[in-house]
Amino acid sequence: MSRIVEFEKAREPLPHSLPEIEPGIVNLPRMVDELPPEAKARFRRIFHVSQAVGHLDPPESMHPWIKGYFGSVDVVVAQRIVKITNMVTMEGALFNELRARRPMEARSPSDLVTEARTKTGDPFCHPESGTPEDIFGRVQGRYCITASNIAKYDGFHGLVIFREHDPLAFNEEQVVDYVTTARAWADEVMLQDPQSRYFFFMWNCLWKAAASIIHGHAQVTMTRDMHYARIEGWRRAALAYRRAHNSNYFDDLYAAHADLGLGFEANGVRVLAYLTPAKEREVFLIAPDLTDELKRALYHALACYRDRMGVLSFNVALYLPPLAPVPEDWSGFPAIFRLVDRGDPVNRTGDIGAMELYASNVIGTDPFYVIEQMRQAFRAG
Repeated sequence: MSRIVEFEKAREPLPHSLPEIEPGIVNLPRMVDELPPEAKARFRRIFHVSQAVGHLDPPESMHPWIKGYFGSVDVVVAQRIVKITNMVTMEGALFNELRARRPMEARSPSDLVTEARTKTGDPFCHPESGTPEDIFGRVQGRYCITASNIAKYDGFHGLVIFREHDPLAFNEEQVVDYVTTARAWADEVMLQDPQSRYFFFMWNCLWKAAASIIHGHAQVTMTRDMHYARIEGWRRAALAYRRAHNSNYFDDLYAAHADLGLGFEANGVRVLAYLTPAKEREVFLIAPDLTDELKRALYHALACYRDRMGVLSFNVALYLPPLAPVPEDWSGFPAIFRLVDRGDPVNRTGDIGAMELYASNVIGTDPFYVIEQMRQAFRAG
């Protein structure tokens, strides 16, 4: 079974302009209304958008504090909230106008973060003696080496340990090598257990993103029977969408974003700032397969996080179809990197609460800001 899928050229974004509407999440309903009919219909069969206004009446004693934080009292007494739901995958996001229009400024990392990034001596600094190996041994990359995870998520759960200790000191060659080595690890797993066909790659950077060891590393798993629940859920949703609309969901998802200026294509990779993100600044990188161009795009997106947006802690996940034939239908499912900012590492407040776990994600960064930063980074790169 070939895993190569092709982007559907007939579904490219339609040319149009929205000259009188300033791009921004709070203006999204008006922007959608101004789309050409075909683009509008495509957007609305994927996304549902609604607005609400939250009112409050602060006591005069609070006015100095409000002005210090938000500039004026008027902007907080009536707040616009935009609620977006992906009707295909049932992901949702709530954007508050006050927060969405205030992107985080890049800043120097605190002494705590700098110390953590530079303090060596952990087991990953000497992986051959400090970590176990898999039953097939280790896979050596140019800039990394694999190990077996000592507390496993699944039957095959490994590590890709970077030779560079600092998890934020990466370049393009290193990122490409990390992903290439991870994929080679998966091939070794399939030689040991041909039934393990579903590969997952994840990269947690710093403790805010759940990295228990600061030394740069990624994780890899292979699982049996079906893919992990969220990825399998996407497959089923995309299949139902194709049956309902005779169209590839991922092509239409990209086009729906690009029609609004929230997506662009670079070297065969589609880049979009997702409208129902898991958390802040979520970006998708989509390609027909796990190509070198997609790996390089991962570097450019992460470098944009680090160098342009001041992101220090992030998660990366790779969604791939199974690596060998399986009974279920994966046709049209591309390779997708998902990247998300996990917030300031020195802020002790968690970025995920009961709303994110049980209701809908609350987002404070405008996707239009995110995509503009990405666009500039890819042009410069």
